[in-house]
Amino acid sequence: MNCPKIISVKAIDGYTVAVEFDNQQKRKYDVKPLLDKAMFSPLKNVALFKSVQVDVGGYAIVWNENIDISEYELWQHGQVIQ
Repeated sequence: MNCPKIISVKAIDGYTVAVEFDNQQKRKYDVKPLLDKAMFSPLKNVALFKSVQVDVGGYAIVWNENIDISEYELWQHGQVIQ
C-alpha cells in the first residue's frame, strides 16, 4: 500500500505529534507507548521531543539520526484529526 507523504509535523500536548500528509489529511499519533523502548527513550526529554521534523522526502518524522517513525506507521496507526 502506498502511503501519503508527510508534509508537516508538530509536537502537541503529552507525547503526541500532529502529522499532516500530502493528501490534506491530518492524524495524531501518541508516541508515549514507545518511550519504554531503548531507541525512543531519549524522547522522554521534552526539549528533544519537541524538536521533531519531517525527514527529507516525507517518508518519516525524525528527531535525530537514530530516532524516527515511518509514514506508514503514522498513517496506519494515527488517529484522524478533523
